[in-house]
Amino acid sequence: MGGMNDWPYRLLAPGPVPMPPEVYQALSEPMIHHRTPEFEKILARVLSRLPQIFETQNPVMLLNCVGSGAMEAAVVNTLSPGDEVISINAGKFGERWSKLAEAFGYINHEIQVEWGKSVDVNQVEEALKKHPNARAVLVQVSETSTGALHPIQEIASLTRNRNVLTIADAITAIGVVELPTDKWGVDVVIGGSQKAFMLPPGLGFVSFSEKAWKFYEEAKTPRFYWDLKSELKSNKDNQTRFTSSVSLIRALDVVLDRLLDIGLTNYQSYVLGLANSLKMGAQTLGFEVFPENPSPALSAFKVPSGVDGKSLRGQLEKKFNITTAGGQDQLVGKILRVGHMGYIKKIDAAKVIEAIGLLMNEQGLNPNIAEAIEAVNQNFPAEVF
Repeated sequence: MGGMNDWPYRLLAPGPVPMPPEVYQALSEPMIHHRTPEFEKILARVLSRLPQIFETQNPVMLLNCVGSGAMEAAVVNTLSPGDEVISINAGKFGERWSKLAEAFGYINHEIQVEWGKSVDVNQVEEALKKHPNARAVLVQVSETSTGALHPIQEIASLTRNRNVLTIADAITAIGVVELPTDKWGVDVVIGGSQKAFMLPPGLGFVSFSEKAWKFYEEAKTPRFYWDLKSELKSNKDNQTRFTSSVSLIRALDVVLDRLLDIGLTNYQSYVLGLANSLKMGAQTLGFEVFPENPSPALSAFKVPSGVDGKSLRGQLEKKFNITTAGGQDQLVGKILRVGHMGYIKKIDAAKVIEAIGLLMNEQGLNPNIAEAIEAVNQNFPAEVF
């Protein structure tokens, strides 16, 4: 069996994700000042191209924070204390919407969904009818803790003609999951740098529809650092309101070159194909796909009987230098999560399946490893990297 010295390190978690070589190069460039013409040109290129990834004609604002900061920015710029909201809690990150709502004094009508399932659109429609004063539906596009995909297009269609916003956490979705923001009428879309953008954590993204900006004018939640209208004003001058994350933004400029060269649709197809090939390999080993409607961004697998998911994840790291993710809260030890975002190639998908199979052999389960690897290789899409 291989050991840590025999297997190169592989990061196959749902975020952060492996980064392409040019990102490391960009991050190693000498520091420049953020209030210079040189940096303004970089930021101008970034701000002009981000809307292509979000598929919107509206500006995409860039924030110095991780995705949760962008989630907070989304609500404090659109809601007021005492406003009613409908939050969809189908996992760890759905819980985060509830905690944000409670922290800022919004009246939260929570739709609880069994972990691993996607919300039923009828539940959302019933909640909107039951709570006609609701101002927003708070939802994940892709629930990272379970791997489930929510029906965002249908949810947005319910709020389109109501005085209600769809506020979508697309942190584990934007770029790799179909999400035409304007076409579907998603009012607020939130992203983060450490997922499909193949960067370190540290940048948050938020797009607002015209409808969302109208809500901004009425919102009374206190805000200073997160004041998005002030941020947008600075962006129009190719500046950030506060000190810019110079290295991350310079690396983002490089990533956008790559993503737009590949093409958004092609990149999404690649990730979907990667997801399907990995699922076929894992199913050959005896794993089951956990979510009913899986997201292309990551796989969440039920571990087979006799396998402890927490131990499996630890052994993958210890013996094979592969980082994955386990279950959270009620799913600890029950599922294994493998990310599909970032600089991932066929060899990476095949090696994680091989390593899992070898660990199962150690436990006397004897899966057909060769067949599982072949399932990955035969179904893997044409590489774009």
